[in-house]
Amino acid sequence: MASLMRLSVRRVASSVSRTPKRNFHDKLYADRLDYPAPNCRFVQEAELSAEMQALKVKERGDWKALTQADKKELYRMSFNKTYSEMRAPTGEWKYVIGGVCIAIAVSGVIYGFQKAYISPPLPHTMSDEWQEAQLRYQIAIRNGPVTGIASQWDYEKNEWKK
Repeated sequence: MASLMRLSVRRVASSVSRTPKRNFHDKLYADRLDYPAPNCRFVQEAELSAEMQALKVKERGDWKALTQADKKELYRMSFNKTYSEMRAPTGEWKYVIGGVCIAIAVSGVIYGFQKAYISPPLPHTMSDEWQEAQLRYQIAIRNGPVTGIASQWDYEKNEWKK
């Protein structure tokens, strides 16, 4: 029992030591409509320029002293897009409809090529003359006299019943 316990502890310890250490803030930034305020900033602290760092210092003070441009710059340091920019149409539907039209056109060309060069000709039983002769034969042998084709033929007048 003790050896089994030691083995399981070793397995857990080795698997834990192999997993990389991840920080909570290492997640990638993403603008999402369902979660508009991610837990990390768009511009990381290490990527800030000197003027951005000066603006961060001004941010800690009174916000009435900040200009509208400063406030917008502070917003852009935290978020990539505004909520209305995330909701704005992207025009992706044009590419989808274009792709569908191209796929239909390619399918039509392939079908036409197969119909013209690959598929065999129709059998002789598909011709109108053959089908007419087959219908006359079915009537002559009185096939389906109750509910079939022979029930609709008038044998005395030699024409279809009205």
